Amino acid sequence: MSNATAPATEAPDPSGAPLHVAINMDGNGRWAAARGLPRAEGHRRGVEALRRVVRAAHELGILYLTIFSFSSENWSRPASEIGDLFGLLRRFIRNDLATLHSDGVRVRVIGERDGLEPDICALLNEAEELTKGNTRLNLVVAFNYGSRQEIAHAARRLAREVAEGKRDPQSIDADTISRYLDAPDIPDPDLIIRTSGEQRLSNFLMWQAAYSELVFVPIHWPDFDKTALEEAIAEYARRERRFGGLAAKTGS
Repeated sequence: MSNATAPATEAPDPSGAPLHVAINMDGNGRWAAARGLPRAEGHRRGVEALRRVVRAAHELGILYLTIFSFSSENWSRPASEIGDLFGLLRRFIRNDLATLHSDGVRVRVIGERDGLEPDICALLNEAEELTKGNTRLNLVVAFNYGSRQEIAHAARRLAREVAEGKRDPQSIDADTISRYLDAPDIPDPDLIIRTSGEQRLSNFLMWQAAYSELVFVPIHWPDFDKTALEEAIAEYARRERRFGGLAAKTGS
């Protein structure tokens, strides 16, 4: 793998595309079961879908793409499946990191790293460090992530500051909490997509999703591609985003 630094490249004009798209990549196991294949094959094909979508995101003018790759609740799955998922992460970083870097993709990781195996932490750190100067697309990987845990962590940090006399409790508002989340510099998602037909957030970016448009698609993640992403964005474009206010007036 080459360590040559790719020149930073400005992203194209979004031209109305959502700035930030987040995806709950659901349905790998059901995709495999429907074909009589092991769940591990569903996860492997899910990685292929991720490669397609990362390419498509830049082509469509998306600047931030957040993916829910491993939730804090996934530890309840069988040890063999967790091993398969971690193995895929290892291979994805080792095989794809150089390509992501040369394509100008910056990798960010949100979620808890305490308790992860040292080689996994090292790979996550390597991905972030190598690509930190890239600007074409921000790929935010939610790994060992849970939104309730993220909010609780922010609350503990603020409570500690109050207890130490460094902060007045009256100074804590929604903006303050946002600044104490895992990636406060990343804008909230405009659009959250969940594949496989499930219609819930499942502990994914719950704070950040306050005004996100939610699009649920029936296809399983391994079948998701650029066309499916375009269709979700088209649905997003048909929505009227008022952020709690009145609809904008048109005409005179």
